[in-house]
Amino acid sequence: MSKPIWPKVPSGFVRAVLAGHSALGLAFAALIYLVCFSGSVAVFAEEFHRWERPAAPQMKEASPQAIQTLLTQAMAKAPGAEHVYIYAPQPASPTLIAYVDHPKSGDSEWAADASGQIVGRAETPWTEFMTRLHINLHLPQTWGIFVVGLTGVALLSSLISGVLAHPRVFKDAFHLRWGGSKRLQEADLHNRIGVWALPFHVAISLTGALLGLTTIIVGILALAVFKGDTEKAYALFLPPHPIDDPRPAPLPDLAAALTSLKATAPGMTPTFIAVEHPGERGAGLLINAIRPDTLSRGDSFTFDREGKMVSASRFDENNLGQKIINVLGAIHFGWFGGGLVKIVYAVLGLGLTAVTSSGVAIWLARRRAKGRPAPGWERIWIATVWSQPFAFAVAALASLIGPWPGLAVWALATAASLAASRYWPPQALSRRLRLATAGVLACVGALHLALNLGAFSDPMAWIVDIALFVVAAGLAASVMALKAPQAEVLAERAAAE
Repeated sequence: MSKPIWPKVPSGFVRAVLAGHSALGLAFAALIYLVCFSGSVAVFAEEFHRWERPAAPQMKEASPQAIQTLLTQAMAKAPGAEHVYIYAPQPASPTLIAYVDHPKSGDSEWAADASGQIVGRAETPWTEFMTRLHINLHLPQTWGIFVVGLTGVALLSSLISGVLAHPRVFKDAFHLRWGGSKRLQEADLHNRIGVWALPFHVAISLTGALLGLTTIIVGILALAVFKGDTEKAYALFLPPHPIDDPRPAPLPDLAAALTSLKATAPGMTPTFIAVEHPGERGAGLLINAIRPDTLSRGDSFTFDREGKMVSASRFDENNLGQKIINVLGAIHFGWFGGGLVKIVYAVLGLGLTAVTSSGVAIWLARRRAKGRPAPGWERIWIATVWSQPFAFAVAALASLIGPWPGLAVWALATAASLAASRYWPPQALSRRLRLATAGVLACVGALHLALNLGAFSDPMAWIVDIALFVVAAGLAASVMALKAPQAEVLAERAAAE
């Protein structure tokens, strides 16, 4: 007989790890679920940006002079702006966009044509709400990113403890017990999804933790090396700031900088241009450029206001640590390899979301089996799970109807779902929230088509609308196909009473 691959683990150790796994999962369950779900949606952030500005002119590239023209026009729209960020066309986002940061009038976004002429506003409020919810939970940025990083640590710890608590998890990787106890079915599905995509789950949680805990890592580095001076620590990774000189001056020669970059870094495509204090003599330029088909987020180049290169940070010349930091974002969000990779990431991300959801459901079912049911918490957890698709859909619908704050709409929709848990048992609540989500998603797609019919210049907007209808139909079909056994219906009624 061959020796088992997985060593014999003492039962006491398994029980202790399982208890820790349950405690850790329950403590962070709702937060992990929210971060996983929002991350699965945020994979398509570029597509949703294009969906929210379907009339923006499409182009493969923009000339240096067109980008200079856009800078001039953006400053004319907001004189005195402190920063102008220009997003150059690229395959995933073939538009020319300027984002203007003004100390008094606030932020604004503008779309331009191939000559750099501004053609209209390009705000994307729903995409901004959704991505910020995933990145920093709409908390103050430093604290929010830190909390999300801790969530990544908790998720990674749960994955490791889950494997240690189930010594047979790899041996039983394809063993599913269907047709029997619902709790056993949930447990098998939880374990199987967890182990099938374990490399993905570990990669996502690890990169998320590293991205989120950057501020802590830099703070520790500053204490250890620079006596607490974080600016010196960040200077190891970031390009130098221009010398502050607030005297008025003409706009920087961005066209000259782009022309110089083309000669210095042939084969690289500019994707992002940051102009700091553009109307001052101390203006500075930062240009990020990428080489196609690489994981790297690109090389960074700084220029003075005359377009002369000041510094360059090249991926190939960085040390190993800098290279790892450079590729973390692409690995975490799946922003490499095109649309197919994004779809795979979204599916696997939803699988991780399901693992989180089913983990709590298993714990609640185990309590019920031991004669200690928690019907109130069962309803609240179901409301938590299905409130997020519903709340995201309602926030998207509100963004189309008027200038309503996405965070407030999301919070109200989430609160309404949780409040509904007082009146409906889990199965009924699940079905109704799924039907409501399907209805709202269909309304979002239909309203978006109605508002932009005849103005579509980006085919991605059509694709997203079709995807919304498909998801809505899938949710509705999942409800229609679900026929709860009479025993479960009676159990739900008893729990509700």
